[in-house]
Amino acid sequence: MTDATLFRSLHDPADPLVLVNAWDAASARIVAAAGARAVATTSAGVAWTLGVPDGDALTRDAMLAHLARVVAAVDVPVTADVESGFGADPDAVAETLRGVAAAGAVGVNLEDTVRGDSPGLRAVADQAERIAAARAAAPDVYINARIDTYLRGANDLDGTLARARAYLDAGASGIFVPGVVDAATITALAAAIPAPLNILVGPGAPSVAELAKLGVARVSLGSWVAEAAYTVARRAAEEAFTAGTYTSLDGAIGYGDLNALMSR
Repeated sequence: MTDATLFRSLHDPADPLVLVNAWDAASARIVAAAGARAVATTSAGVAWTLGVPDGDALTRDAMLAHLARVVAAVDVPVTADVESGFGADPDAVAETLRGVAAAGAVGVNLEDTVRGDSPGLRAVADQAERIAAARAAAPDVYINARIDTYLRGANDLDGTLARARAYLDAGASGIFVPGVVDAATITALAAAIPAPLNILVGPGAPSVAELAKLGVARVSLGSWVAEAAYTVARRAAEEAFTAGTYTSLDGAIGYGDLNALMSR
């Protein structure tokens, strides 16, 4: 079984794929060692670790080079968050997908948000063209079409389902609807979308077991883990610079354990 086939098979509401999103080779290896069946990158975490903000500020080449290091660090399938595709037109999205496949990743998240001077949701037909180009460029890559209706505050179930149908018709493999955590909406989405449903979770969200009962096939922690890691860095700095103590570092992975994990 290829990694691509394995990754696709892991999207099962009976046993949802849980993705504790990584942002570099070290975090990917830590997540894999904890028992991950696959590793996903977080675009925000990748951008931050490279010193730029999330939201199409990173270059395609920088993302792909970073992705290749993540893929090389683990022995499980890797899926990449490619934001809106690193390009203004479908041909550019296709180029990104070819690069993702060449880097060894087997999946992508592709969002329908437009950044820049007039941010908002991309027109459905335009996003469908981008997905179709991505599919043609990388036939075996799992395309997780991210629909940002709820994330952007437009709590429009019918509109979300219309986008989902159009994206699946264009070649998407699954549908990702971040910004939704209430059971009724998740149940409605899972029942109406004829493809694996991905939900973004964090503090206060339903558990994996609860989401499985609602029909969710994939659960992502997104940028939350990177945010928590950087929070420890800030706490440690503030504590050292003010109180002169170091309790924020309690519970850290030991140097020897972490170094051994990186030495495999």
